[in-house]
Amino acid sequence: MTPAAFTALLREDMLAVDAVIRARLHSEVVLVRQVAEYIITSGGKRLRPALLLLGAKALGYEGRTHHELAAVVEFIHTATLLHDDVVDESALRRGRDTANAVFGNAASVLVGDFLYSRAFQMMVSVQDMRVMEILAEATNVIAEGEVMQLMNCNDPDIGEDDYLRVIRYKTAKLFEASARLGALVAGAGAQSEAALGRYGMHLGTAFQLIDDALDYSGDSEHTGKNVGDDLAEGKPTLPLLHVLRHGDAHQSRLVRQAIEQGSAAHFNEILAAIQTTGALDHTRACARQEARLARAAIASLPDGVYKNALLELCVLAVERDR
Repeated sequence: MTPAAFTALLREDMLAVDAVIRARLHSEVVLVRQVAEYIITSGGKRLRPALLLLGAKALGYEGRTHHELAAVVEFIHTATLLHDDVVDESALRRGRDTANAVFGNAASVLVGDFLYSRAFQMMVSVQDMRVMEILAEATNVIAEGEVMQLMNCNDPDIGEDDYLRVIRYKTAKLFEASARLGALVAGAGAQSEAALGRYGMHLGTAFQLIDDALDYSGDSEHTGKNVGDDLAEGKPTLPLLHVLRHGDAHQSRLVRQAIEQGSAAHFNEILAAIQTTGALDHTRACARQEARLARAAIASLPDGVYKNALLELCVLAVERDR
């Protein structure tokens, strides 16, 4: 399935989700509308809503509640982006200025809070305690992941397991929750919910691994952010951890200093070290393994076009260049 075919498969559902998003963004406060509209319409991939929609459709769901819940997970994701960019002092996301660069840090944080609270209003309206349980747990775990990442910044001595734990908390947890909600809204049993949850967790991990590789192999035009941002923020991502373990003394020292100081001053030398040590190949191999685990997790789902789309999404997630 090509990306175009994937998009076409969900076109009507995504239009319905976008309509919910726009309706639920309404606020009497002008600045809330401006900031929320700016970030929501900035061209994101809408992967988390897509997971929820595909999971529900794969299990035969034909109602409309999945549109409301897909908007909820997009609001939660958007709130985390607003807060992330403030914490990371980012200036570019999805190819344009971040909301905090345009509106300021205070507005970004507060509108992120608005989106979180609006998402919980929408959850309540579904009147399903299991929905609340899944999303309340997810938002709590995501917050823990944010704090863990903050603690790991400028620390070159963290292990690969610590790095992966941050990914599973900060990024993969909302993928997992979105996929679980697809099974829940379809009225599937605990086994299907758990299977889709495992799928989402592994897919989300693969997606973030590729994001971390693209920080050293993409370009700002494709990735929508400045190449080398992770290095400048002192984030010890897998490509850097690989150089620390497998590089020569000079390469390891450069990477260690860059992480500790949060500096991209020696970016070109570090990029060369990443390439010569095979760090990007290692990171992509780890992502492909996560994608294989995601595919295996949904082997028991009914065959059909929506299951095929979930399987193909594993390929798209790891073979992308943006």
